[in-house]
Amino acid sequence: MIIGAGRRTGRRLLSMIAAIAVILPLAACSGDDAETGSTTSASAASANRPVRIALNPWVGYEASAAVVAYLLKHELGYQVEYKKLSEPDSWKGFEEGTVDVIIENWGHEAEKKTYIEQKKVAVSAGTNGNIGVIGWYVPQWMVEEYPDITDWRNLNKYADLFRTAKSGDKGQLLDGDPTYVTNDEALVKNLKLDYKVVYSGSENALIAAAKRATRNKTPLLMYFYEPQWLFTQLKLVKINLPPFAIGCDADTKKVACDYPPYLLDKIVSADFAKNGGRAYELVRNFKWTNDDQNAVANDIVNNRLTPEQAAKKWVEANKIVWQDWIPR
Repeated sequence: MIIGAGRRTGRRLLSMIAAIAVILPLAACSGDDAETGSTTSASAASANRPVRIALNPWVGYEASAAVVAYLLKHELGYQVEYKKLSEPDSWKGFEEGTVDVIIENWGHEAEKKTYIEQKKVAVSAGTNGNIGVIGWYVPQWMVEEYPDITDWRNLNKYADLFRTAKSGDKGQLLDGDPTYVTNDEALVKNLKLDYKVVYSGSENALIAAAKRATRNKTPLLMYFYEPQWLFTQLKLVKINLPPFAIGCDADTKKVACDYPPYLLDKIVSADFAKNGGRAYELVRNFKWTNDDQNAVANDIVNNRLTPEQAAKKWVEANKIVWQDWIPR
């Protein structure tokens, strides 16, 4: 009796072990492994759907997106999909359900009111650490030759210097992509400046113009911004527009002051904030400096690395920075 009971117990034990052996691989394949960031909830990365990051058209943004994407993929196991969009269309993506993350937002108070406060399809995920500056710039050589040119009140005196075929009998103020944050047409009108805003169409066109103007000592007045890797290679000097004060740009048609300082922030879809799991936590924790961004952007543009390669290079050299972004 005792021997028979022991055999039956042994057989039951073997059956249980076999059952467990079958269950464990199934559990491992179920997507419930917290180390990979996958879950069985309706998260942004469930059902094999990637984290969708808007990709706005300037290389600094691309640098930030590349580093976040690299960590999402290689540290947390998520898939990532870029959505090449303008700034306004990125915000629309929250309502359309096609965008999870804007990694570098420049102000956009009207969009915040519409999509965050009113429609409630997006939320702020905090600052990303970058300090944004928008303004008008001239090459360093022009300041050396015309020392008072950095005072906006003297710009009309020098308007003839900046005339081009596109600006006609007015001085040219060269802007970039027309979808960028800009008050320049209103500023020219309200400050009564004898200038015409001409859109170059892209960041690359602005950079090429700045390089030519510096190399050939040709006059250039241009819209530009920081963080930007170009400042590590040549000197541009910012024009002193009437100082910014809170509310001076509330009416974009009447604005007559400089751009505000921007504490650049991250915006995510409300669904991603709720269901994005560890992917959302990483995005929320992401915060670096202008120098960090410029280093990655410089590798992309000047060292001919792909965004993935540039991100990998930065990640490997800066674990002390990003290790705290990884959810515990």
